[in-house]
Amino acid sequence: MEQSDAPDTFLTVAEVAEILKLNQQTVRNWIDQGSLPALRVGRRVRIRRSDFERVLAERYTGGSSDAGATEGGSEPASETPAPAAAAQRTGPTAEDFWGGEALGMAPAIGDPAAGNGNSA
Repeated sequence: MEQSDAPDTFLTVAEVAEILKLNQQTVRNWIDQGSLPALRVGRRVRIRRSDFERVLAERYTGGSSDAGATEGGSEPASETPAPAAAAQRTGPTAEDFWGGEALGMAPAIGDPAAGNGNSA
């Protein structure tokens, strides 16, 4: 284990949830699944900031230039990840939260077709 000059700081479940704008139970579920390493001290749970940042970096998908493209470059990638990518990904997916069902869009407030009684 490599030691650095600065001691590693720890985050609480509440702090991680606040940073990610998630429910605390979601963070606890990730810890229970092994997706987010944590230290248990009695009933308390602490997450090393370095572990948290590493997990975020591993899961981050926003900066890749080839996201959503196949080898041909014109077709979108399939819903099923490649075997190598699936082996790397261990965290929860959108399907874990929503069962893979599309949620759709809410109708506009003034839309008469919505039947919400707010039309003029």
